Amino acid sequence: MSQLAVNVLPKVQAHKFYGLDHLRAWAIVSVFLFHYQTVMFAHPQWLTEVASFGWTGVDLFFVLSGFLISSKLFLQIQNQQQIAFGSFFRRRFFRILPAYFVVLGFYFLIPVFRERERLSPLWKFLTFTLNFGLDLRVFGTFSHAWSLCVEEHFYLLLPIVLACLLRARLFNKSYLLLLVLLLLGIVTRHDAWIRDYQPYAHQKGAWAVWYEYLYYPTYQRLDGLLVGVSIAALRQYYPCYFNSLEKRGNYLLILGLFVFFGAYYLCLDSHSYAASVFGFPLVSLSFGLWLLAALSPSCFLFRWQSKTTTFIATLSYGVYLSHKGIIHLVQLCLGKFNVDVNSALTLVVSALVSLLAAFVLYQSIEKPFMKLGQTNNS
Repeated sequence: MSQLAVNVLPKVQAHKFYGLDHLRAWAIVSVFLFHYQTVMFAHPQWLTEVASFGWTGVDLFFVLSGFLISSKLFLQIQNQQQIAFGSFFRRRFFRILPAYFVVLGFYFLIPVFRERERLSPLWKFLTFTLNFGLDLRVFGTFSHAWSLCVEEHFYLLLPIVLACLLRARLFNKSYLLLLVLLLLGIVTRHDAWIRDYQPYAHQKGAWAVWYEYLYYPTYQRLDGLLVGVSIAALRQYYPCYFNSLEKRGNYLLILGLFVFFGAYYLCLDSHSYAASVFGFPLVSLSFGLWLLAALSPSCFLFRWQSKTTTFIATLSYGVYLSHKGIIHLVQLCLGKFNVDVNSALTLVVSALVSLLAAFVLYQSIEKPFMKLGQTNNS
């Protein structure tokens, strides 16, 4: 996700937030392994048991995005500054789009890079509307770009909504909007499950209907972003409560793990009514607790410095964009040399090549354009 390379919070801090790197690394590894064990790729049989809940890594990215982006905007508001729309959108443009366009170019110009048969129309990728009406049975290639659509909608709407609340002098009541949006997500998923999914639940291909109406649309997937925004608001505007929580970092992490395992058991049948309606907010709540722990000096995640997780976190946006195409190419090449593509060796090689490709993408595209974005905002 696009927020993966943001390594510092808006407030000036003497301590680097290593805990956020650990969370990013966990998220991208989870997503990589989840996609690897799907039917589109050969994989070791044991991986399905290990990685079947890895789809939640995207929700962790959403929580981090909501926190990091809203923290910057809240800091501007707290300092009685107007929201700098031009600066905000330029930074988002240079951070997200160059690498995205490069990978998109690979998909459209180099057919062998495609992990599935058909791509959605180019205009859906360029307008970030891929996540609406996406039928995986027809257009399965580069489908993971749906999450970038959700984040782009968030980046567009959040500063506008905050500016409107400020102008209407309702900013102090904005927590009510957060609650309404969280409840609205539950209501819309209930409606979609009853109306759009349940009539086809026992038919062949019903899984694709579930993804199209309950998993991909932005209005169904705001839970993680809203949890991140809530934590940023708590940190910025209620420091006494936040500081009290900071003293209990390891306990927050343990509680988050219990909630996460509760979400896991709730979502064993991910297409069930309970999982579809309540699974996303429960997963997001667990990651919100993880985030609070990672921000707490009392938690080991805050103090633990790891070059490995920092390296993976730095490359995670590039890995996310390109990993399906890389896995496809690696398995294609190794298969020609009679290497067992279902083996753990192929999994390791795919992971290493994905990191290498992301490193090249980061050094050649992401890093230079991030510097350009910062220059344009100076």
